[in-house]
Amino acid sequence: MKIGKLIEVDIRELWKHEQYDFSEWLSKEENMEMLSNEVGLTLTDINKEVFVGSYRCDLVAKDETTGIKVIIENQLEATNHDHLGKIITYASGLDANVVIWIVKEAREEHRRAIEWLNNKLTKDISFFLMEIHAFRIGDSLPAPQFVVVEKPNDFVKVSNVSIESGELSKTQSERFNFWNKFNEIVASRNKPFNIRKATTDHWYNVALGTSEASISITLVNKTNSIGIEVYINDNKELFDKLYAVSEAIETELGFNMDWQRLNNKKASRIIHYIGGLDFDNHENYDELINEVIDKVIAIRNAFRNRL
Repeated sequence: MKIGKLIEVDIRELWKHEQYDFSEWLSKEENMEMLSNEVGLTLTDINKEVFVGSYRCDLVAKDETTGIKVIIENQLEATNHDHLGKIITYASGLDANVVIWIVKEAREEHRRAIEWLNNKLTKDISFFLMEIHAFRIGDSLPAPQFVVVEKPNDFVKVSNVSIESGELSKTQSERFNFWNKFNEIVASRNKPFNIRKATTDHWYNVALGTSEASISITLVNKTNSIGIEVYINDNKELFDKLYAVSEAIETELGFNMDWQRLNNKKASRIIHYIGGLDFDNHENYDELINEVIDKVIAIRNAFRNRL
């Protein structure tokens, strides 16, 4: 068996200009999906060259499932102080929640700076420092690869919260542990959907391919259950359209869902509950989490085809 050898390609051979070449390439859906997979977000609504005073941020996007604002600054050279200042300026000027700095080479002093920002600033903003590389095997087409150099440290951020506002409650701690375990199993199954960072929240969102709706996994400790719901932000017509084919959807799923139009509220939800959640007994977590993942995938497939 012959085995090829990876040969690194100078990214400047692929993209001569940051704005007209690289930013344009990155803004395409399939390439943004590649970046999304690395940072654990679902980046959508891409805007190029967004003005911040007299400066222009390369790309501005939002995370489909949470709506948070994400800015992306591209630098096809080694990191420098000028771009470090720019990403902070853009983050404040655009009130961003996530900053992604993509570079050809990350210098150690700037890696440490991003690490410091992630550890010291409020948990409401996160910084990613990433390198972009490209490789080919023999005469193959060059294949780009994003490499995360520095990213938010969720453990440090949760620790900071506990220092500032008291120790985590048992419920918060158990949620954090559950989502960590959940992420491990999602990763072991080759990431059928994007992994979200583990938090102390009771919910975990999964993209559904539209800004009109998303899938939300909720931990309901009071009833020892986990809810998997299609959450529709503000679109009763969409709910009615789906409800009209609810029997076909449930037949396809193989389980029932509770259809809640919520006439007095903007949102609507379509939810299915799984029993067996017990924060005092984790013996069934593997089986329970796999069932949740299976049903999330089934719900995503059944509803995405009808949106």
